[in-house]
Order: sequence, then structure tokens, then C-alpha cells
Amino acid sequence: MLFGRVDYCSPPCIEPSAFALDFLHMEDELNAALCQLCFSEPVCYVYNPTEYAANTHRLFVTTYCRGPKSILFLGMNPGPFGMAQNGVPFGEVSHVRDWLRIEGTVGRPKHEHPKRPILGLACSKREISGARFWAFFRTLCGDPAVFFRHCYVHNYCPLAFLAASGKNITPPQLPANQRVGLTAACDQALVQAVRLLGTRLLIGVGRYAEQRARAVLEAAELNSVVRVAFLQHPSPVNPTANRGWENIAQTLIKDLHLLPFLTDKGEGYP
Repeated sequence: MLFGRVDYCSPPCIEPSAFALDFLHMEDELNAALCQLCFSEPVCYVYNPTEYAANTHRLFVTTYCRGPKSILFLGMNPGPFGMAQNGVPFGEVSHVRDWLRIEGTVGRPKHEHPKRPILGLACSKREISGARFWAFFRTLCGDPAVFFRHCYVHNYCPLAFLAASGKNITPPQLPANQRVGLTAACDQALVQAVRLLGTRLLIGVGRYAEQRARAVLEAAELNSVVRVAFLQHPSPVNPTANRGWENIAQTLIKDLHLLPFLTDKGEGYP
């Protein structure tokens, strides 16, 4: 199946930095490449929230990606009740609205599953992964400005995939022949993002994001410049995360000596 760009919501009238515009241009180029791909069974619906939720997604980028970011948290792809709803990575609604202070209208994908409607910031279904992720950094950093001074959050793939039943299909669950074009486009975009951001440390949130990052950076000969680390995914389907993801994240932050860069005392990633 092909998927198109429809119900585009105009971005809010704010003055984006040239840096943010460069990042958005990189995302637009990726979307143009992804629009050429065809997906078939088991995929029946493809959502791209960076397009139909362009209003809120662009506000996130223009607010929090205004300059180089030495630390990049890399997720896999949009969750059905998080970024798929509002265009913000790990976008659990209450944290998006109340902590990140993102607001705006959200459009709808061209082909929408009746069991997975896009409700934007009115979505009442809680994205547990996003709630855990942002709650941890909200507690640690206090203010979003502290977190985003050195860090940024981005997904390897901007697409969400749904089966006929409405079940979420993750990129590694796609048939091999459907992954080829997807990974080629997303790999190239990740290299561009890392170079633009000036990333020195990439933290893969989940094993898939970590493995793709390692492969991509090695192929681009950036593995000597960018360090890659692994953080357990906060998903409720991850038994380890259910036993205390906050402790897992805290241990990683300590082991990587990142605490100074996630509080108001840090100066920059060495």
C-alpha cells in the first residue's frame, strides 16, 4: 500500500531558528523518500505523524532543537498512543501538554484505522512508555530547558504501522523485503541528523534503535566520533522495565556520568 500526505495542519506562527529549519528540512527529505515505498500484508495502515501532526511536531522541533545537541536519545518509531497522536517522540499526552508545553491542532492520516483514531492532544489513552520516559526526566531536570540544553529526542523511523486488526507492527516485525527500502532511507536520515546535531553520545532507547545506530554510524565511519549506549525501552511489554525502569535509567545516567548535563550545573558534554 502507498500512503499520502493529507490533512496537513499549518505549523504555529513562531520564528524557528535556521538550525531547526535545517532539521525539519532533513525530515521532509526523509518523508519524501518514504512516500515512494509500498507496504503490504501484514501492514494495512501507515501513519506518519510528522506530516498529519505537523503543527505540534514542528512546534516541538522549533522549540527544543534550536542548536547542536551533544546527546541524542534515539527511539524506534511512533507509538500508537504517543507520537502517533501528537508528533512528539514518546508523546504521552499529559507530559507533552503540561511539561513540554506543546499545543496545537492535529490532522488525520489519509487512511485511518477505525480502532486507532487520531485524537491529537485529546487522546485519553495513556502511552506508558512515554509517561515513564518523560516523567523520569521531568523529575531529574525540573524544567525542559535543562534537559534540552544538551539533549534531544528523535525517532529512527517516523512511521507507525498497523495490521488489519489494529495491532501495532514495529519496524523489525516487517517482512524482510519491506524493511530494505525503509532502513535505507532511515539510515541515511540518521547520519544526517547526527551530523547536523553534532552528537557525541547516542543513547538507543531499546535494542533495535541501539543496533541500527551502531550499524549506521560504523558504515558512515562515525563510530570513532559518536559513542553509542543502550537504554532499556520503557515499554510495558518489557518485563525488565516493569520492575523499575526509573532505576534502570538512573543507573545508566550515573554510569555515563551524565548527571551534570541533566541538571542546572552542567556546562556541556566533554
